[in-house]
Amino acid sequence: MTGPLRLRHVPIDTNREPVAYLPRHSSVCRPEDFQALAKIELRGGGTPILATLNIVDHDDMLARDEVGVSDQAFALLRLPEGTPIEIEQAPPPASLDAVHAKIRGAELSQGAIETIVADIAAMRYSRMEIAAFLVACAGFLSTGEVLNLTRAMANVGASLHWPGDIVVDKHCIGGVPGNRTSMIVVPIVAAHGLAIPKTSSRAITSPAGTADTMEVLARVDLDASEMREVVAAEGGCLIWGGHVNLSPADDILISVERPLNLDPPGQLVASILSKKLAAGVTRLVLDLPVGPSAKVRDKAGALQLRKLFEYVADQIGLAIDVGITDGTQPIGRGIGPALEARDVMQVLNGEASAPADLRERSLQLAARVLELDPALRGGSGLARARDLLESGAARRKMGRILAAQGRPPTGAVLGGLTHAIPAVADGRVSAIDCYRIARLARAAGAPFDKGAGIDLLKKVGEPVERGEPLYRLHSCLDANFRLAVAAAETDCGYRVGRAHGPEAKDA
Repeated sequence: MTGPLRLRHVPIDTNREPVAYLPRHSSVCRPEDFQALAKIELRGGGTPILATLNIVDHDDMLARDEVGVSDQAFALLRLPEGTPIEIEQAPPPASLDAVHAKIRGAELSQGAIETIVADIAAMRYSRMEIAAFLVACAGFLSTGEVLNLTRAMANVGASLHWPGDIVVDKHCIGGVPGNRTSMIVVPIVAAHGLAIPKTSSRAITSPAGTADTMEVLARVDLDASEMREVVAAEGGCLIWGGHVNLSPADDILISVERPLNLDPPGQLVASILSKKLAAGVTRLVLDLPVGPSAKVRDKAGALQLRKLFEYVADQIGLAIDVGITDGTQPIGRGIGPALEARDVMQVLNGEASAPADLRERSLQLAARVLELDPALRGGSGLARARDLLESGAARRKMGRILAAQGRPPTGAVLGGLTHAIPAVADGRVSAIDCYRIARLARAAGAPFDKGAGIDLLKKVGEPVERGEPLYRLHSCLDANFRLAVAAAETDCGYRVGRAHGPEAKDA
């Protein structure tokens, strides 16, 4: 252990990874003694933390008797600047032996998985080590391992409890751009009177998660006490689950999955169900879209995934209703946070221009959630959902939820750099590649730029003439704009078939 160094906050966002900075010519220790290590431990009288070490060569950044820490590390230490800090070598976590065994194809025990998850939540793993664990799990996870992973992730972090036995939720596994039904289902269900404390993730591989889109309209980084206040007042909320410390290991895993474009089935099931278990949900409606370019490509894969969800949910005491839905094309018109928020509010406001497919999908899912209410007569869920939407009750409830959660941190202005992608032939749109459209929207800057994305002007089955726009790209930054335009011109993600024949060609 070194002699004391003075704590210095270095305002750098290191994306959930605590980082420490030592000056190359420190007067207290030799940074070279620690440089080969994945982690160091920092102690300052409170709870010790582990951090990745970076060496600083700029003399003006840190004094020779200081140790700098990133935003994430400073928040974890909870100590004022200037506090004496000691650092020491942090040995690799013992659970890495289990990760190495998984890489070699072993099936992990419940204890091994619990130890891995605890070490990940305590940030004892480097991002490289987390990536190794994720890739190993993507190769194969047994049913028992998925169940143990779900329980382990739910048990690390906070747990929420709500009054009453019926606490409902609705979740979509993703893979279909624009499928922002939760923001319509929640106010419908809350207006009916069921408790629906909706926690959502940010985007992993998509152009927007529900939390990203909701953040256009309201704060989503509520803590647990704020969340309880909103649910007590309005019966529902739409917040980012990462801020209430539900299944924190999952949020760390997601931060590594995102750049790897990785979302394997076993991890998907554990991620979703651990969050619901920790959030205190007792009854869940799960939307499982299937399509040739969706996350789940065929009916056989959907049935296999549904059975895995049902098995794990049964074992953890969560009642689940899995609906297999159409995932052959994007839902709504907007792809990206601001554009999707526009579509949601058009539906809630009852505007004639609102996307009909988003409206109907939301009503069908809301009906399934309402059918979980024992007080509602069987088969009347759809009529009840439609009445709550068309009467304006859902719109008014959404307005109160937005007010209760508070104003968003920043406004979301639609990206001013635009480019229309034209059809190259006459005919009808025969297919839209969900995966390709999502990649193009991300290339344009979504979800990190709330105003970036794609505005769809044509959907499957609609007629189109050569030169007519299929969709419009929106970007906020020139680099994203040029990247998205070049990618769209190479492969725009649309196929157009002749009006009277089976032939189709890329649009």
